[in-house]
This record gives sequence, C-alpha cells and structure tokens, in this order.
Amino acid sequence: MVRLANFLAIATLTLGGGAAVAAPQQSKTPPAAKKPPPPKKAVVVSADNKKKLAERMAGFKFGMTKDEVIAVMSKKLDTDYEAKISATEDDAQKDKLRHDKKVELDRIAKSYIKFDGNKTGWDTSIIEDEFAHHTGEAMMERWENSDGKNNRRFFFFYNDKLWKMYISLDTSILPEDQRNFDKFKDLLQQQYGAGDNDPGKVTWHTDDFDVRAVDRLKMYGALGLAIEDWKVEKDVMAMRDSKAPPKNDGNAVINAVVDKDGKDHPDVKQNSDAVNAVINANGGKK
Repeated sequence: MVRLANFLAIATLTLGGGAAVAAPQQSKTPPAAKKPPPPKKAVVVSADNKKKLAERMAGFKFGMTKDEVIAVMSKKLDTDYEAKISATEDDAQKDKLRHDKKVELDRIAKSYIKFDGNKTGWDTSIIEDEFAHHTGEAMMERWENSDGKNNRRFFFFYNDKLWKMYISLDTSILPEDQRNFDKFKDLLQQQYGAGDNDPGKVTWHTDDFDVRAVDRLKMYGALGLAIEDWKVEKDVMAMRDSKAPPKNDGNAVINAVVDKDGKDHPDVKQNSDAVNAVINANGGKK
C-alpha cells in the first residue's frame, strides 16, 4: 500500500496541485489493425553467380579448425614463395624468402584470438560488428597482397569451427570518384547478379552460404565482404542473444520509486510523512 501511495503522490506532484485528472474516455470504434508489410522475397542467385561467389572462399571450407586453416594457408604460401624463390639465382635472397614465409605463417597463427570478455583492439575496428564476447567465438587474420590488391582476410570461428570470413577490401585501387558504397555495390551486382539491397549493405543468399557487402567507408574508409554459413549464423545469433546483457526497461519514474525486488525505494520511505500529506490534501484516497 505504501508503494502505491508513493507512486500516486509522485503522479499528483507531477500533474500539479489537487486538480482532479479525468480518466481518458475509450474510443467506441477501435482503430483498424494495420496489416503487416508482406515479407521481402530474397533475390534468387543463379548457379553461375553462386559459383563466382564461392570463389571468394579462396580454397577454405566452413567447419575447418584453426589448424586446418593454417595448413591450407601454409600450402598457399608455399606456392606464392616458390614462384619468388624460383625467380632469383641469389642464394642469400632465396634464404631470406624462405625466412619471410615462415615469419608470415607464424604471424598468422599468433593472430588467433578468443573473444572471452577481455578487451581487444578489435572491439573498435572495421570488424567490431562481426563478433561478440562470451559466445564461443574466435578470429584469425591475414594480409592478402596479390594482383596489386592489399586486402585483409579475417577468419571467424564458432566453437572452434570456421563459419565466416570477412574481407576488408583495398579501396585505393578505385578512382577517387568511385569510392562510395553505391558504386561499389553496382560493380558487385554487375559481377554477381542482383542481391538483396538494404541501407549500407547488399546480400546474396544461396542454399549453402550468404555473401554480404558492407559499407564501412564513413567510420573506417573501407569496404567489406563477408562470406558466412547461414545455417551456423542462426546458432551464433541465438547464442549472442542469450549472452546479451539485460536491457534497462520499464518506466523511469516507477523504477525510481520501487526497487526491482518490489520493495519501496528507501529515499521515498524517508519522506513518507510528506507523501501522506500530499495524499490527504487530495482527498485522502490511496
């Protein structure tokens, strides 16, 4: 009863004086219910365009462990560096190239990080929206310098299995007047066919994977391309929801008066005499 009195007192003070507040009259004719918009139909990706999109996997497969990804990476580096080693007759240069290959592979392996709640340099970065903490997620990354492009590939793991890759694309190869997302997605849709267009992104859905182009120009001056296993994504999103911190909901005035456990707020208890005086001045009804 004290809690209800406290709330009525605050409501009275907020509305002012002892003026009676008329109860709102209900409309005799209920408003017509709004029809929900029809569900958006996903654009169908052709078999040919699906094959082109799958090339973005670059030889990696969903479900790979970290060690399996590194093994594929090692073979790729062997191929890349073997061409460089074969192109020189200098033995010292060959030794340097072999050393460089080892250093690069070690750096990739050491980039592996688990998102276990400890603050990382990635929490505010181009991939800040691509992972969450305390959800069994981890990541590894590698610079991909080839064909004049300086891209960066991120490998995302869920429960130690690869489920997504995110490629930060080198925008320096684009002319200045074409470094905008509208131009970028137009070029991609010319290459892969039409996708589902939303503000700041375009997505191609297939029966095996999704490819998502992301606008990160405003914050980081970059463009991103994510390839993800949509079947695993459902589990990842469910896990993130279950681990998300509770939202601060409810009316601010009521929360200020009543504690979460249903007890009256101590600050209001200390002023119960003043509250009762306000109630009595308004007819004494609680």
